[in-house]
Amino acid sequence: MRSLYDRLGGDVGVRRLVDAFYDIVEHEPDGELVHRLHVGRFGMDLVRQAQFEFLCGFLGGPQYYVQRMRRSNLRRMHEHLSFGPAEGKAWLTCMTRAMDGLGLEPDLQGRLTTAFRKAVEMLVAAQTRGDQPVA
Repeated sequence: MRSLYDRLGGDVGVRRLVDAFYDIVEHEPDGELVHRLHVGRFGMDLVRQAQFEFLCGFLGGPQYYVQRMRRSNLRRMHEHLSFGPAEGKAWLTCMTRAMDGLGLEPDLQGRLTTAFRKAVEMLVAAQTRGDQPVA
């Protein structure tokens, strides 16, 4: 079975998805909450690159983020942010719009949506409970 990374088109497909997502985050009202999470921290170019690197590995492709950062623990990566239910909903809305804009095949988009929803739900639940990230 091909990975979601391969089905999306490898590095090129992941880059397209990340760029579509952050174009929405930076320029559309749906992205305002997500944009506020990143403004002034690292700069959007760095955030786009980190998201690309992370998603490549998350979707079953090259582990660029791990190679650069030595780990890819979602909770630790987001512990400095306030990522509650509203932010999670906004993130999923922006990602859904990005996927819609790319015209992905329905099965692929459904599988991506499931993976993204699980990750967002885990982050929101961890922050709501006040979990300490595991190294």
